[in-house]
Amino acid sequence: MSPPHAWKEAGKLTLPVMFGYLPLGAAYGILAVEVGVPWWAAVLMSLIIYAGAGQFLAVALLAAGAGLMELAVATLMLNSRHLFYGLSLLKRYQGAGWRKPYMIFALTDETYSLITTLPAAAHGHDHALAFRICLLNQAWWVLGSIAGVLAGTTLTFNSQGIEFALTALFIVLTLEQARRLRRWLPFAIALLTGLAGIWLVPDRHLLLSAIGAASLILLFHYSLGRHQETRP
Repeated sequence: MSPPHAWKEAGKLTLPVMFGYLPLGAAYGILAVEVGVPWWAAVLMSLIIYAGAGQFLAVALLAAGAGLMELAVATLMLNSRHLFYGLSLLKRYQGAGWRKPYMIFALTDETYSLITTLPAAAHGHDHALAFRICLLNQAWWVLGSIAGVLAGTTLTFNSQGIEFALTALFIVLTLEQARRLRRWLPFAIALLTGLAGIWLVPDRHLLLSAIGAASLILLFHYSLGRHQETRP
């Protein structure tokens, strides 16, 4: 059994995510109910799918009458960025044991941001802390979803604009990661590729194009650095 101070540490680290996931999860729950998704199905999606942007997309496509194949392809394209997340965590997740399957399942954008800034423990990376972060982050999302479902079924109000909580959360986590890493190049590359994508790429291809371009530039920079290190 984990000591209380261990959960307190994880809770403190996940506070920024909590302040984003509770309103964002509530927005998802409200929208799901509004388009006709059963309340239990909306909550079940947060438990077994747990993909914030993917769940918003699923709700929108279901409301538009899309089929399962369209939904699957769109979700795959939207979440393809997790391929890059997984590759960068191969070493960090080594030795995670029974925790590893759930840590892979629970890897969201915000959880990735927190885990990649964790300091290494004395004898390897602290998998227990990373596991607690994953678990708490999903708990915040599920609680938000439940609150949204309850609000959507009992109250009538204008929910326009509540989805901005996702953008605000990304900004906070980016600033926090920049403060900890103190490396400006990855963030500058991300900003420039994102702006270039807005100007040059259609909206439906923007996310994947920006991620691919940023990854290629970073790989080139890494390869150039390795080449210079190996030169006599």
